[in-house]
Amino acid sequence: MGCWAHARRKFDEALKALPEQERTKDVLAKQGLQFCNQLFTIEKEIKPLSFEERYQVRLEKSRPILDAFSAWLRQQTPKVLPKSALGQAIKYCRNQWEKLEAYLEDGRLEIDNNRSERSIKPFVIGRKNWIFANTPKGAKASAVTYSIVETAKENGLNPYHYLMFLFEELPNIDTTDEKMIDRLLPWSETLPEHCYVKTDN
Repeated sequence: MGCWAHARRKFDEALKALPEQERTKDVLAKQGLQFCNQLFTIEKEIKPLSFEERYQVRLEKSRPILDAFSAWLRQQTPKVLPKSALGQAIKYCRNQWEKLEAYLEDGRLEIDNNRSERSIKPFVIGRKNWIFANTPKGAKASAVTYSIVETAKENGLNPYHYLMFLFEELPNIDTTDEKMIDRLLPWSETLPEHCYVKTDN
């Protein structure tokens, strides 16, 4: 999966790199940014829809924009300096194109990875304080733990209660049995109620 927020940011940076009087004109950087903005506008409109409806609307509305953008990128490539901000933005999109359009394949997929980046931000900031892991196994254990906690949060679970549930269950099951493991995963529909975040009705 590619991230359209990254692609959009590159055109935004290319536009900001221009002299201020040029930014209001219909320059290439602005054209590239407008393609990205159109895609994000569609995503905002279809956010409340079901996954299947999102999939269908993307094929109907986003696919033509992507096709036009792809043609525009190919057309502009020989016209811009490769190492300029605009040249880098165009090169990024062309190199990442297959990944950037992958979100059309399933309505469950997102146009960007902003949610996952927000989830890992505390750990990116924190690593300045946790600069060393004593061993590679310790580093791997930390990464697995962070992944479990953030995935639990994304699925509406209380991480503390969910981890307590795992610690109680895992010693008593056959961990080579995939079906047994499946019922413990954060998105399992058989998790006990106490694992979920309590909401006020």
